Amino acid sequence: MDTIEAIETRRSVKKVTEKIPPKALIMKILDAARRAPNHFNTEPWHFTVLTGEGRNKLGEAYGKLNQEKLDQPSRELLDSVYEKGLSKAKRAPVVIVVTVEPSDNPRVKKVEEIAATACAVENMLLAAHALGLGAMWRTGDPTYTETMKRAFGVSENGLVMGFIYVGYPEAGVTYKPPARKSVEDITIWVEK
Repeated sequence: MDTIEAIETRRSVKKVTEKIPPKALIMKILDAARRAPNHFNTEPWHFTVLTGEGRNKLGEAYGKLNQEKLDQPSRELLDSVYEKGLSKAKRAPVVIVVTVEPSDNPRVKKVEEIAATACAVENMLLAAHALGLGAMWRTGDPTYTETMKRAFGVSENGLVMGFIYVGYPEAGVTYKPPARKSVEDITIWVEK
């Protein structure tokens, strides 16, 4: 699959099987991530790969966050929302936690470190697709909490950028391309 084809056909795959992709394929995905462009060659990205019961590390953080939202809950409700958090982390056999630790070089801009890490994520999604795997980048409010930062050892200045859920796509499930504006609608040409 060439690069343009991968870009045009990649989709966020929400439904994957429980079959665990070989470590060699996950390593290829991570290798693609580290090749992303980054100003000053800081390589600000870090990855934590969760499989099997290791996914509970994420699930426990989700569970705690679910519990924190409740006002005077019963023990039964506390347990229920905690379990929902655990199950959220098991939507795929592999979850790659993506974090960014910005350089302390005063010339480096934090926004560029975040952008570089987002480029690494796109490389991962394209690599997974090219390898026949399904992947989805999940974020949302829980991602950016202190609870998540603590769970994955992120510094005060760093960020959890999201979670890449990876697995083999469920057979028979198709994903339509999302509606996008035309190139003409998003482009201005300046020729003089």
